[in-house]
Amino acid sequence: MAPLMKLVRLRGFPILQQLHLEERMLRTTSANWCIINDGTPSPAIVMGLSGKVPELVEAKSVLRDHIPVIRRFTGGGTVIVDQGTIFVTLICNKDDVSDVQPFPRPIMSWSGQLYDEVFKGIADFHLRENDYVFGDRKFGGNAQSITKHRWVHHTSFLWDYEVKNMSYLKLPTKAPEYRLTRDHTDFVCRMKEYLPRSEFIERTIKSIEARFSVKSINLESPDIPSSEFVHTTRLLTEQELLDPCTIQT
Repeated sequence: MAPLMKLVRLRGFPILQQLHLEERMLRTTSANWCIINDGTPSPAIVMGLSGKVPELVEAKSVLRDHIPVIRRFTGGGTVIVDQGTIFVTLICNKDDVSDVQPFPRPIMSWSGQLYDEVFKGIADFHLRENDYVFGDRKFGGNAQSITKHRWVHHTSFLWDYEVKNMSYLKLPTKAPEYRLTRDHTDFVCRMKEYLPRSEFIERTIKSIEARFSVKSINLESPDIPSSEFVHTTRLLTEQELLDPCTIQT
């Protein structure tokens, strides 16, 4: 019998609140969860747990244009997200996916197989290092957190993006080998050029249903403990962004 996975579908849910929800689900519940959030209301930069602002973000531009910068509870790189981003999060008990070793690479490979079914017949989909790509152009960035008995794998999919927003990000010093020296706009692509937004979401749910018994859950009653929980994910302060600016001048 397939393990149960609870599905939460959101539209335009703020990314900071979503990351808080994910972290609480991972650490305070014992259920398997899938969260699909179709866009976030306004642009925001999301950094990995160990990301360094001076190396990754054009801090002066971000402060000038009032773009929030969030440090999330998972590893991975830095992305800018907005209404054109689709977020898919999988939170699993290790015992419910016992054929997947609870380490980053096996989890990435498992997710690559799941999305290979999503994009079958659509485009030249591949898992390249830690990215989802069509050909050699990235459209999905991934991050993970692994605890003793559970793990989370979440992805931000570029269904569409604003070219001007890419200017808030610096070229990372540690980039995938396949990126070569390409800038952001030559490195990424838009999913909307390959399939409709709603079709991607439905194909994703279908692929998950091939592995789990899926039950839709209303966010208003997701059965998550309401006790106080200290989130690792947080919004960086203006001072934290200002300090790197001072160093750079």
